[in-house]
Amino acid sequence: MMVSTDPLADMLTRIRNAAMVNKESISMPHSKLKEAVARILNAHNYVGDVSVGADEGFGKQLVIVLSKTGAHSVITEINRLSKPGRRLYTSADAIPSYKNGRGIVIVSTSKGVMTGQEAKKQRLGGELICQVY
Repeated sequence: MMVSTDPLADMLTRIRNAAMVNKESISMPHSKLKEAVARILNAHNYVGDVSVGADEGFGKQLVIVLSKTGAHSVITEINRLSKPGRRLYTSADAIPSYKNGRGIVIVSTSKGVMTGQEAKKQRLGGELICQVY
């Protein structure tokens, strides 16, 4: 089993690849950050149900339902912004909007992971995690 140096980028790649081939759901190793990002995607209707289950021998697994049977995925683009070699931090005023506000930017702040809009409302800056459309 290969260990990724950037587990969040691995998660986004799994979502992107599964969306391209119209998979219904995906499973991956669990982390709090991945779960927080997945729950934001769920709250904004980019993915379906998000659940955490135990898989024998692998520890906790994060299961994300991408689309209902026969339906196409809502996600057309999902990109990692901050990378392990080059972290991107921003102030509340400089949080970018994506696709003229139709997409979302996910930001890790001192008060948790949230969308760029929520961070602007709370006047919080932080690390830009990813953008989704």
